[in-house]
Amino acid sequence: MKWSEVRQHFPERCVLVEALKSETRGKARVIEEMSVIDDFENGNAAWKVYKKLHAENQTRELYIFHTKNEEIKVIEQPYIGVRRKV
Repeated sequence: MKWSEVRQHFPERCVLVEALKSETRGKARVIEEMSVIDDFENGNAAWKVYKKLHAENQTRELYIFHTKNEEIKVIEQPYIGVRRKV
């Protein structure tokens, strides 16, 4: 599905999606095709499902968006690791 289709099918909802077709342009991740895994009333419920699915398979490209947004924007940031006290 395209984002415009997701917004029509799930108005005013948080959606957990998996990117099916995406690419990096500059520092932005552009998602052209996505599959809706589930929709939620709030982001907390979506986050719980996201964490479970991510723990099972970290190679899946999962995102949580709210359909009130006309456009989606994902900015890629390099992973710098976890800091800890020595």
